[in-house]
Amino acid sequence: MASFPLTVNEKLIARSRTVGELLAPTSPFDKKCGRENWTVAFAPDGSYFAWSQGHRIVKLVPWAQCLNNFLLHGTKNVANSISTRLPRQNSDSGQKNKPCEHIIDCGDIVWSLAFGSSVPEKQSRCVNIEWHRFKFGQDQLLLATGLNNGRIKIWDVYTGKLLLNLMDHTEVVRDLTFAPDGSLILVSASRDKTLRVWDLKDDGNMMKVLRGHQNWVYGCAFSPDSSVLCSVGASKAVFLWDMDKYSMIRKLEGHHNDVVACEFSPDGALLATASYDTRVYVWDPHIGVILMEFGMVRFWRIDEEYPVQVAPLNNGLCCTFSTDGSVLAAGQDGSVYFWATPRQVSSLQHLCRMAIRRVMPTSQVKNLPIPSKVVEFLCYQI
Repeated sequence: MASFPLTVNEKLIARSRTVGELLAPTSPFDKKCGRENWTVAFAPDGSYFAWSQGHRIVKLVPWAQCLNNFLLHGTKNVANSISTRLPRQNSDSGQKNKPCEHIIDCGDIVWSLAFGSSVPEKQSRCVNIEWHRFKFGQDQLLLATGLNNGRIKIWDVYTGKLLLNLMDHTEVVRDLTFAPDGSLILVSASRDKTLRVWDLKDDGNMMKVLRGHQNWVYGCAFSPDSSVLCSVGASKAVFLWDMDKYSMIRKLEGHHNDVVACEFSPDGALLATASYDTRVYVWDPHIGVILMEFGMVRFWRIDEEYPVQVAPLNNGLCCTFSTDGSVLAAGQDGSVYFWATPRQVSSLQHLCRMAIRRVMPTSQVKNLPIPSKVVEFLCYQI
């Protein structure tokens, strides 16, 4: 395949170990159309896993309990085996902060999911308002759902209660992402060609509309320090935004088709984008340069020319890593499949590089009085 050097035999690459499967129910919706699983998500603390089962239904399961079920009962698990459906506006049921399963009826087809957790010292950016409807404590865990009708619904994960109904998009909400700093700033990406910034600590006030995309916006992701947002979409678009000034930093060019997903590395030094051109590009977001190019969809190490492992999946629609990075979840036709990710101890060199890049952008690294080879290593160029 074009993804591999000629010296690599794809058949010799190891297969990933299957961890488990969550199979979508066949009723009450027995038609395949509408059962697509467009989104999966893990809670920031690893306590919950959520996915859209299709037909407006979202399933929330405690992740530790899910793993235990795989160990006890095998890899296959029927998604609706031990749950009670929650109405669209559920009363406080269940013990708060004690993980329990929920099925949430969102009222329309669900295209995007995102978990958000609160840090109390992170105040609302709307400083003139002294009273708020919601007081989010340190133990608060929220789930945002982006719907086909352009609405965004915010749910209390522990109770399944609907908290907010955000209405401003005019088309499908294709992706959602919370700022990692605990501020409960939410960004939504929509087919109406806009990104919208919401402050949930200000009762869901819409703070800003980011315009620049000329076509559908497929995805968005915050940098680890919440200062930069990446957005991707149709017409090969990859944009970087300054989230303090709400202005565009630069446009990244290189893909040959619609760009559908993006994600920053944990140290913020790298940005990965995936496109319908079947390529994954790894960028230096600080200078807009492509550092690496991968084929989809396999497990890669950034210092290898070929994948470490491969996993069988046909017609996958979405994927995400668990909070600790040990499991990859991929959605298909309402069901979810899990694989164990390759586990390797990072070198001391790489750990040092990550520590430096968490606090230092590429421009500052290049000005350090150190040998050029060390600079290239810190910039992920070797």
